[in-house]
Amino acid sequence: MSIDIKTMNVEPKRHTFAHVARRLGSDAPASRYEEGVYDLQATTHFHYRPLWGPEHWHFDEGRTQIKMSDWYKFKDPRQYYYGTYTIARANMHQTTDRNFAFEEKREMLANIDPEWREMIVNYLIPLRHYEWGANMNACSISDAGYGTAITSAAIFTAGDRLGIAQILSRIGISLGNGTGDLLDDAKAQWMDGPAWQGVRKSVEDSLVLKDWFEALVAQFLVMDGLVYPLVYNHFDNQGQKHGAAAISILCEFMVDWSAEHNRWVDAVIKVAAKESDENQALLSKWYGQWRDEAHKALQPLAAMVLGDGADSALADLKEQLDKRAGKLGLSV
Repeated sequence: MSIDIKTMNVEPKRHTFAHVARRLGSDAPASRYEEGVYDLQATTHFHYRPLWGPEHWHFDEGRTQIKMSDWYKFKDPRQYYYGTYTIARANMHQTTDRNFAFEEKREMLANIDPEWREMIVNYLIPLRHYEWGANMNACSISDAGYGTAITSAAIFTAGDRLGIAQILSRIGISLGNGTGDLLDDAKAQWMDGPAWQGVRKSVEDSLVLKDWFEALVAQFLVMDGLVYPLVYNHFDNQGQKHGAAAISILCEFMVDWSAEHNRWVDAVIKVAAKESDENQALLSKWYGQWRDEAHKALQPLAAMVLGDGADSALADLKEQLDKRAGKLGLSV
């Protein structure tokens, strides 16, 4: 008895969803990112204006002064939709867990000089509150933003910032021998430490911005563009001299994440600035205002570690940020 196995190709009647096909101009197969982002936001048939903001609809282009002919121009170069985002972050989290296990097995935190341990509590751990502010800004951008291309990436970023705050908290707990005492000390620094008050003011000022795109520029381009290299480059380099190699390992997530996150931020700013001269002028204005405020706010914090070299280091960071902004089409 012989069995003849045959295969049959069944051609689908459609290769993608109708709303995606209308945007792409054909029924060609679309990527999962395109199907998970394009034109998913509701645009019509709202029942009523929200009572907490009756001047706008639930999804309203008027919530920012930035004008776009198509809000779906803000494609994420990372192509993140829920599936790819969670897979990428799960892999990064596994690496972080291995780094913590590596440190705990070898008790590397015990090699840190006592005076530098205090510096970590005063300088690094308070950043968990900065990350909470960034999380709130990302949530606000996702809430008020227009177009799924922006709002989905923003809410992913909100999750990232919460995760970074948790990593910083975990470092504090490890330094505190399993207790949260050092987290309390770090919070006291954030609330009352003189070096932190400029940064705390900048974060609180950003939380009450009415224009969500200005919040994006302030948080993701300017403040992160100065805070991250100051902490995870200059502070980290100083720590190497005090036996703090373990902190470099435990903070590797932040270094890798920042480089990846900046790709999305730069793509958004560049597209918005290229859209019109009005957008470019407005973005440049926001950038200049927040850059000057953040630069001033970070001076006491930089002086804690860099001493007399703080002004020079901050000037270099400002110059690097200006070069980055210039490449994105902003006037600096």
